[in-house]
Amino acid sequence: MDRKSLPKKVKAGRRFAEGEPALTDDVDRVFHAQLAKLTQGLSPPSLIGAYMDWLAHLSMSPGKQLDLLAKLWRQSVRFGMHALPGATASDKPCIRPLPQDRRFDAPEWQQWPFNLIYQGFLLNQQWWHNATTGVPGVTAHHEQVVTFATRQMLDMFSPSNFLPGNPEVLAETVRTGGANLVDGMQNLLQDAMRIASSQPPAGTENFRPGRDVAVTPGKVVFRNHLIELIQYQPQTATVCAEPLLIVPSWIMKYYILDLSPGNSLVRYLVDKGHTVFIVSWTNPGSADRDLGMDDYLKSGVMAALDAVTAIVPAQPVHAVGYCLGGTLLGIAASYLARSDDRRLKSLTLLASELDFSEPGELGLFIDESQLHWLDDLMSETGYLDGRQMAGAFALLNSRDLVWSRMVRDYLMGGANPVSDLTAWNADATRMPRRQHSEYLRSLYLDNDLAQGRYKVDGRPVALSDIRVPVFALGTQRDTVSPWRSVYKINLLADAEVTFCLSSGGHNVGVVNPPGVGVPRSYQIATRACDDRYVDPDTWLDTAPTHDGSWWPAWERWLRRHDGKRVALPAMGNEAAGYPPLEDAPGRYVLIT
Repeated sequence: MDRKSLPKKVKAGRRFAEGEPALTDDVDRVFHAQLAKLTQGLSPPSLIGAYMDWLAHLSMSPGKQLDLLAKLWRQSVRFGMHALPGATASDKPCIRPLPQDRRFDAPEWQQWPFNLIYQGFLLNQQWWHNATTGVPGVTAHHEQVVTFATRQMLDMFSPSNFLPGNPEVLAETVRTGGANLVDGMQNLLQDAMRIASSQPPAGTENFRPGRDVAVTPGKVVFRNHLIELIQYQPQTATVCAEPLLIVPSWIMKYYILDLSPGNSLVRYLVDKGHTVFIVSWTNPGSADRDLGMDDYLKSGVMAALDAVTAIVPAQPVHAVGYCLGGTLLGIAASYLARSDDRRLKSLTLLASELDFSEPGELGLFIDESQLHWLDDLMSETGYLDGRQMAGAFALLNSRDLVWSRMVRDYLMGGANPVSDLTAWNADATRMPRRQHSEYLRSLYLDNDLAQGRYKVDGRPVALSDIRVPVFALGTQRDTVSPWRSVYKINLLADAEVTFCLSSGGHNVGVVNPPGVGVPRSYQIATRACDDRYVDPDTWLDTAPTHDGSWWPAWERWLRRHDGKRVALPAMGNEAAGYPPLEDAPGRYVLIT
């Protein structure tokens, strides 16, 4: 019997058995892609599975149920006693917000009935935290997902988000005669029009790369299909002999490290006499869907290192990586060490994870279902849109990035002026489908790099091969790269490690220039390669604290590992095939 004479059902079964895609696969992919746009790329089946695990185990845990009922009774009695006439005048509320929760700080919240409203909300939030944690049998991953998602849903209904429940908004409405609500409606309509037309937020036009930000003088000295390499013009009579190569994350425009002159890490380094190179990644489109992690390693980091060592010959390089750029640089450093390639002098990792066993809130939702969902989302365009990434980051800190902004802009009728950092944050980038899927699976899901399974040229690389001195920066309020996860470099690299913990979050903790009026501090300590391991909590209790920016401490660390001053290097090296091509910031950073 030939294939044409087979019944349709048999044909479909044979196609499935032979690995050929069935029509249903295409239908499912299209459906998932459309639904994922509404969920900011999150997988509903993954979330449902986590809640089902929690609910099933909770329903079979009578002890936990009794404990929750007892907590509910104690909270009710405490709240009832606090609500009695005369009790509200007490200076001791029945529950206090967490230190990072500033929603109820204003004096208006301490007046009746708003003190009872917000305290009732916080008690409810506390009870739900108790309900979603400590349920016997629930997997740690599902517990984290349910706890996080429940907190996000409760934050939606915070009394601070609504006109009748927010005394600050009510007082402003009375003071202005309702003008704040009129202004807020105008802000809402303007934002809605900009979102509908895919325009960036108002004010970002005042921070254009090459005109207002990314203005440190330099030249593009190398370009391929994936990167432009920028060399910056020296600003001192002599420079440190050994150059710096900075590798930012490919999920961000490079100029977060070269914002306005007073906020630019690049400008700071150049003014201190360092020869600085930085990688500017292209903003990929549909044609780049098949670019993978190997492309980003070989055509990105390794190509840039080849160029730097040709332009500044006979000198080792101080390599600096930020966020996932640091992760990629860790892979490159391991690969170079395996090959006995000694072109690196030191390794600096800024808010960069190498061990993803505890990846923080960004990694909570990474499982097989989520990877499949994201792959379907990217199937049509070939990339993950930057706006979807921005939505995911906003979800991680929705209290500050979503709800507080909504109250300020739409209820209070005000709007904070756009800064260079917020304008950069709106300058979204994309990620190729293949590369995005590979790094989520190999790093976030399987943790191959820390486990010694990540392969380059068909063979695993080992972080333990890294011998050059390491400077690792964590930031205290980082929800993307938690500092305790960054700290694990002490367990991974067989090298001297200087660990620094900066105040601030993933971006502000790094973009942390000295001399600015915002209070800031950092802790720093060095562990020699033969010293005993110090756990992160002990380190936190014992490492000395310093006021101000961490930038000068890092720059002193760089000079301790270099120190020699030499004449100014040439811009590019035409004889070696690296002529200056055009002025910084180049072309790739302008691709929208």
